[in-house]
Amino acid sequence: MRTVEVRRGVPEGAEPRVAELYWEAFGRKLGAALNPPDRARAFLARHLRHGRGVVALVDGGVAGVAGYQLGGEGLIGGTAGDVLAEYGRVRGLPRLALLALMERRAAPGELVMDGIAVAPEHRGAGLGSLLLGEILTVAAEQGCHRVRLDVIDVNPRARALYERLGFRAVKTERTPWLGELMGFEAVTTMHRSTDRSDR
Repeated sequence: MRTVEVRRGVPEGAEPRVAELYWEAFGRKLGAALNPPDRARAFLARHLRHGRGVVALVDGGVAGVAGYQLGGEGLIGGTAGDVLAEYGRVRGLPRLALLALMERRAAPGELVMDGIAVAPEHRGAGLGSLLLGEILTVAAEQGCHRVRLDVIDVNPRARALYERLGFRAVKTERTPWLGELMGFEAVTTMHRSTDRSDR
């Protein structure tokens, strides 16, 4: 019998594992800005904000992670200076422009979810639902009335999970010019109330 635990915060020493999961889930979206993959994973691991994540542990090992933004800080940190230091000025400036396109700010009373990633071998076991439930609890404790997330058009599995858990689409932004560059052509924003009666 496997032991499953959901814990707030990224455990010390788990940064490479979390970066690996995050890249596996979002590498298609982040690739143009952070490739090559090995360098990108190392960058993500170095700039994790431990207190902006919720992890699912299976038998003590990180099997899933969900990141969120509060107070202007999300799970993945790193400043413009960090990007330029990593990739150099010539290669770094276009990368900063791409990252700026993906930047999202929370409205008052809103928690923005950065993303959710579950290891392939643990998908379908309910870890995504557990992680999202904890994100909703964090949001409610912080006085937020809703959680917001964005899902890209090439990730229907994630959208189906969000819909099952009560998120509803509020707008879809078409971005056909990003299709070849970033691998997706539309982003749908979804909302979910933190009111316990809606859970």
